[in-house]
Amino acid sequence: MQAIILAAGMGKRLGDLTKENTKCMIKVHSRTLIERMLTQLTDENIRRIIIVIGYKGENLKKFIGDSFQGVPIVYVENKIYDKTNNIYSLYLAREYLMEDETILLESDLIFSDRILKKLIKNPYPNLTVVAKYQSWMDGTVVTLDSDNNIINFIPKKAFCFRDKKMYYKTVNVYKFSIDFSSNKYVPFLEAYSKALGNNEYYEQVLRVISLLDEPSLKALPIADEKWYEIDDEQDLNNAEALFASEEEAPVLYGRRYGGYWRFPQMADFCYLVNPYFPDGRMKEEMLSNFEILLTEYPSGMGVNSQLAARFTGVHTSQIVVGNGAAELINAYIRTNDTKTGVILPTFEEYPNRLTPSNIVEYIPDNKDFSYTAGDLISRFDGEDIKQLIVINPDNPSGNMIAEEGMLKLIDWAKNKSITLIVDESFVDFSDTGKRFTLFNKDFLKSNPHLVVIKSISKSYGVPGLRLGFMASGDVGLIKKIKEEVSIWNINSFAEFFMQIFTKYQDDYEQACVNFVNERNRFFSLLETISFLRVVPSSANYFLCEITKRFSTKELASKLLYSYNILVKDCSAKAGFRSQPYIRIAIRDEEDNNKLIKALRRLDN
Repeated sequence: MQAIILAAGMGKRLGDLTKENTKCMIKVHSRTLIERMLTQLTDENIRRIIIVIGYKGENLKKFIGDSFQGVPIVYVENKIYDKTNNIYSLYLAREYLMEDETILLESDLIFSDRILKKLIKNPYPNLTVVAKYQSWMDGTVVTLDSDNNIINFIPKKAFCFRDKKMYYKTVNVYKFSIDFSSNKYVPFLEAYSKALGNNEYYEQVLRVISLLDEPSLKALPIADEKWYEIDDEQDLNNAEALFASEEEAPVLYGRRYGGYWRFPQMADFCYLVNPYFPDGRMKEEMLSNFEILLTEYPSGMGVNSQLAARFTGVHTSQIVVGNGAAELINAYIRTNDTKTGVILPTFEEYPNRLTPSNIVEYIPDNKDFSYTAGDLISRFDGEDIKQLIVINPDNPSGNMIAEEGMLKLIDWAKNKSITLIVDESFVDFSDTGKRFTLFNKDFLKSNPHLVVIKSISKSYGVPGLRLGFMASGDVGLIKKIKEEVSIWNINSFAEFFMQIFTKYQDDYEQACVNFVNERNRFFSLLETISFLRVVPSSANYFLCEITKRFSTKELASKLLYSYNILVKDCSAKAGFRSQPYIRIAIRDEEDNNKLIKALRRLDN
């Protein structure tokens, strides 16, 4: 068996990274793509490797030489690489293609060893490696019959998004027999090139063959195996995360701060959203209005303030809408950076926006990081603070101050002329009997020292909308914050969500009930893991102390590397003082069971 690698392209989309070298010389974790691919091939006892070179081909020849780990390397040069596409590169190697069973690959790929092993081990002689189509993918897709025969190759221009559930993306790794190459592929390749020119792709020839009466090319679907095609710097960044070492992976994924839809095999137990809302009906209504929402401007701040006021039950002058709560936090602190009481550990968007010298911290002196209104009053009563930030329930501890305690704290702050900032982004996840909200126009009016913030992304399960609210009876403050943010600071989808939400209020209430039931079930399962101490929570996450066996870094790394599960390593957060804590988001029953299964394997 031999391999043919197509490596003639210029890789223009990678900019300066390919200014002096071809794409396959790009490095992922200090190792070039071509070195990785050649190692994988030679480990499978490939007897010969043919590389079709073009752009910066001499550099590649010097780098690799005439052999790699004892396997001979043959070079075929595409001298007109800048005027042709890969159909011509393969055409130049057609004589080699007919001499032996061949693995055909494109040089800008990175993939797990298992993919190549599966391809070679599979007894069927002519195979195309494919993966179920995902939103991050681009390029040629195929459709399959029930026996994994390829029915059709569908190029970009013929792609129909209505049919995407039927599609499989070609990974650009193939296995061809001598008979297939000699009697089908090469004759069609020659005819196609002569008839339609050389500025095409070799998949076009496979498409013609797939339309014949007798299917001769099957698909080899892969599921959990990792792979990525690197066409630009963002692809390279994704590949760096996907193929990180066990130790590096949590750090690289953490630096992305989301966007995990690009990694659909990963279960995100780090970021915090409602797993039970929105429901199917609301999503259908959003989808049915997608076109107009995409192509029309959103309303300005005035209209969106009215929608938010209706949403929360406050007056329009008391509320400002944000592009996520983070925008409002930033705008508020930017205009109110003064001596501030901060409870640690906490959601770090607050302390990170403050001047460090303005932070007066309080760290609860217990392993659950729990506290009461009385504890806060005792800590800050003698401090010359101008404002106090309370997240209720708190993040990451899940600690909640009940309504009676919160009212006591509000009165204390009023008497001390302290602005009390209450973030109730997670309050809807508390038990039904404990839920309360400070979004009340009369209450806010009588307590103008109170500022209430809520992230709609977290409570309502719509983080992609980037929607948050800030309310206060201090209408002058709210007016000032409105002036700090753009008049069009949210998009039409977020506006429409506010517009239609009242129709789904009952569904939301039921989703919260479903969530509490799942949290209770999940808590009892987590408590069976011998190396975890689980802190009770009123929010949609659990703070867990690792009591033995693993460090936080080790556990987070093993879960991500071996099980594609991302959790939050809290050891570096302010307030933990390197203590061994992780935070686990609560997802739906299926995903929570997946995490429990992984933890039990690590517990054996």
